[in-house]
Amino acid sequence: MQNNKNLFSSVLGKMIVTKEGKRLGFVKDITFETKSGELINLIVKDSTPYIKNLNLEKTDTRDFLIPHSAIIAIGDFVVVSEEDLI
Repeated sequence: MQNNKNLFSSVLGKMIVTKEGKRLGFVKDITFETKSGELINLIVKDSTPYIKNLNLEKTDTRDFLIPHSAIIAIGDFVVVSEEDLI
């Protein structure tokens, strides 16, 4: 059985793009459920102007949050579905 887990350190700093190739920013941090370890949100740093057009939640420090439900894949980039962000 293949292990589909990604280490936190391997996700940090990755560029976040939509499946259409639009850049949103980079992974600054994550929020997760402490008991299960389930990912809740990605916190975006160095956000692009394009991300401001999306209706995303923000942290107290005004960083954008991308919900885990929008994540399609994590590889060289974090690929998200723009439809799941709106």
